[in-house]
Amino acid sequence: MQQPVFRVGAWLVTPAINQISKPGHTETLEPRLIDLLTFFAHHPDVVLSRDELIDNVWKRNIVTSHVVTQSISELRKSLKCGGEEGQEYIVTVPKRGYKLSATVVWPEEEPEDTALSEEEVPGRAGEEDALLADTEPVDQIVMPSTPALPEKPQPVGIPARVLRRARFWVWAVFFAALATCVILIGLATWSMRPPVTSNKLLLNPRDIDIRLVNGTSCSNWSSQRSCVVGISELISSSLNTWSTFLVHDKTDFNINNPSTSGKSLNIEFVNQRHYRSQQCFMSVKLIDNADRSVMLDKRYFITRDNQIEIQNDLLNNLSVVLQQPWPDVMEARLRQNVPSQGQALQSYFMAHQLVIDGDAESLAKASKMFSDIIKLYPDFTFAHSEKLLVDMLRHSQQPLSDAALADLHQQIDDLGKIPGMDNNAIYYQIRAVDLIVQGKSDDAYGLINKSIDLEMSWLNYVLLGKVYEMKGENRLAADAYITAFNLRPGNNTLYWIKNSFFQTSIANVVPWLDNFISETE
Repeated sequence: MQQPVFRVGAWLVTPAINQISKPGHTETLEPRLIDLLTFFAHHPDVVLSRDELIDNVWKRNIVTSHVVTQSISELRKSLKCGGEEGQEYIVTVPKRGYKLSATVVWPEEEPEDTALSEEEVPGRAGEEDALLADTEPVDQIVMPSTPALPEKPQPVGIPARVLRRARFWVWAVFFAALATCVILIGLATWSMRPPVTSNKLLLNPRDIDIRLVNGTSCSNWSSQRSCVVGISELISSSLNTWSTFLVHDKTDFNINNPSTSGKSLNIEFVNQRHYRSQQCFMSVKLIDNADRSVMLDKRYFITRDNQIEIQNDLLNNLSVVLQQPWPDVMEARLRQNVPSQGQALQSYFMAHQLVIDGDAESLAKASKMFSDIIKLYPDFTFAHSEKLLVDMLRHSQQPLSDAALADLHQQIDDLGKIPGMDNNAIYYQIRAVDLIVQGKSDDAYGLINKSIDLEMSWLNYVLLGKVYEMKGENRLAADAYITAFNLRPGNNTLYWIKNSFFQTSIANVVPWLDNFISETE
């Protein structure tokens, strides 16, 4: 059954076409956001917990609370479009959930037309009375030779002037009522217009954008860019997994579109005189977009040996300025995954950049680089893990021989025996890719959800979208793909969505993402 049209505050919500509109402005939302808004509208002024929203909107398909947080953020952002200053639609109730604070108006039955009776409307029913009223009584005839007869009683009728006056007042009242209706409709329409001079955006203080400011003035730009991409991915996955911040890694997204994120972490390479020579520095600034204040301002001179120290120092500084202590489990995982030599980390970052690119040529180069890293640094466990992931991805594009595939499965089994590896998301990603290649979507779905519980990363949601596509659930696949693109927007993530394992039609499966990309190009 088609859902009815209703109003939320100044917005007219049309669920059938996934649109919200107000005079002069129309927004097309994702179906999940329309479902979320409709559920809120059915429970106005009721505090809804995240579990209630997952049960009724997501049907428990995606069980992470971060998806609810992000969806609420996107819905708020869409409802604030149009410049309604001071209007708060969805209120966060600490420790409890969310509440729709705007007025909700549902359609009612239209009133029946009030028809005037024949006696009230000038027409045929009144013609006979009018004729009677216009007929003057006949004068009495007096015969001169006969005495006057007694007067007969005169017929009782409505005088014509009274009837004309009644008709006049009926029409006067009718036109007055009509004019009143027109005036009220005009006032209501005028009051719904957004303020013309207001262009403010509501910034979310818990959202952070990581941006790489373009520049190629440094001679070793390529290796340093790989370092930034690796560190940015580590920062975004760490904060998204172990904090209440939602980080968008936009190092691959150079579109200068308006953002509602409350903070920006800008990374830039700059040439600066250092002692007597020009040196290339990595400048890191964390800016509070609410008042443009600088929360963190650091400069690092990157070498082949100091990248581990730079990574640790940057994470510690972010922990202090964001008032976000890192949990012990995160620090333990970093100690397990980060090599002890700075040169190994630099090589790893360059190979990992090729994995993010995702195409067949880049994956082949990445596999070769990881093999070289493992030979030089055999204790670097995370390099083993990523090489297995790359080789399994290459197997999905060009199947290995039976002997090579058996050897790859043996390496995966050996990797799972390493202490603490069962707490790493990449281990479940490798096994999930293997199951996807075999067509075992249900088993892969369980492993991907384990990986999401351990790490909220863009790659996990790309894999989740592929599993949903295999199960024929394209709407849930679209939700997963949009989550992946929000976590790390850009061409690399888009390439993974389109081409990893099997080709995905963006126009058919995720039309909202396709429209967004076409608008930014």
